[in-house]
Amino acid sequence: MEEIWIEKYRPMNLSEVVGQSAVTTRLKNYVKERSMPHLLFAGPAGIGKTTSALALAREMFGDLWRHNLHELNASDERGIDVVRGKIKEFARTAPLGETGFKIIFLDEADALTGAAQAALRRTMEKYSRTCRFVMSCNYSSKIIDPIQSRCAVFRFRPIKAEDLEKYLKFVASKENVKVTKEAFESLTYLAQGDLRRAINGLQMAAAAKTDVTPDVVYQAVAAARPEEVKDALESALSGNFTTAREKLDTLQITYGLAGEDVLRQMHRTVRDLEIPDNIKVLMIEKMAEADFRLSEGANSRIQLEAVVASFAILGRNLNKT
Repeated sequence: MEEIWIEKYRPMNLSEVVGQSAVTTRLKNYVKERSMPHLLFAGPAGIGKTTSALALAREMFGDLWRHNLHELNASDERGIDVVRGKIKEFARTAPLGETGFKIIFLDEADALTGAAQAALRRTMEKYSRTCRFVMSCNYSSKIIDPIQSRCAVFRFRPIKAEDLEKYLKFVASKENVKVTKEAFESLTYLAQGDLRRAINGLQMAAAAKTDVTPDVVYQAVAAARPEEVKDALESALSGNFTTAREKLDTLQITYGLAGEDVLRQMHRTVRDLEIPDNIKVLMIEKMAEADFRLSEGANSRIQLEAVVASFAILGRNLNKT
C-alpha cells in the first residue's frame, strides 16, 4: 500500500519547515536554551503548525522525544474529561532526560469547550515546573484570554506560492513524477497557501499514472478551472441568467462539485473581475448569504440559482450605466 505523501515528506526538523522562517527561528532559540514557555500556534490548516510542534519536540528531547511528548487532538476529545484524565495523567509523571520538562501538544485546541479550557488553564499552572503545553488552533479568538496570556503566541502565515511550488518540485522529483509548469501553477492556485492540500493534490494527480497536466490536476482534486468559473460569472453579469446557470450546472456535473465548493470558487474569482468595487461588494454579500443558508441545510441548487439570478440583475443595472 502506497504511503501518504504528506507523512512521507513531513519535515523532521525545524530547518526543513516550509515558509515559516520567522517562527522557526524563534523556536530554534528555545532548543538552544533548552527552555521554553507554553506556546500557542495560530493559523489556517496545512501550513506547518503540527509539523513545527513535532520538530520542536524532536530537537528538544533527541532520542527521548517520543517519551516526553504527548499528542492529543482536541476535536476528537473536546470535553473537560480529557483534561482531567489524559492530560493530568501525563503531566504529573516525571520527564526523561536532562531537559527537565515534557511537552503536551494539543492540536485544534480551539475545539475545546469553555469548561475544558478553564480546567486546562488550572492544569497549566499546577504542572508548569515539569510540563509545557504547545497548542495549535485555527482561530486564536476561540482560546480564552487566561490561556493566551500564559503562552507565547506564534502566528503562522499561508505559505507563499513560490515556496509551495519549490516543495512540490522536490516531492515530484523524489517520486519520479513528470509535472508540467502549468500543473504546478494549478496546484499552488488550488492550495491557497496550504502545503498539505498541495501535496495531497499532487499525489491524487500522480495516481493517474500519466504526466501531470492542469487537466489531470483539476479532475483529480474535483475543482473547476478558474477561467471556467470566470466565464460563468461573466455570463451572469452580462444579464444572461440561463447561460450562466447552465455553465455552473456543467461544472458541478463535470467536477462533482458541491454547492459550497462552487461558492468558494466563485468568491475567489469575483475578486479578479474587472468590474466596479461596489458591484463586487454586492456580489460577495449575496454569496455570503447563500453560504450561511447552505450551512443551515438549505438546498444548494436553489441557493446557487438565487446567487446567479442576483448577479444577472446586478449585471443588467451595470450595463445600463
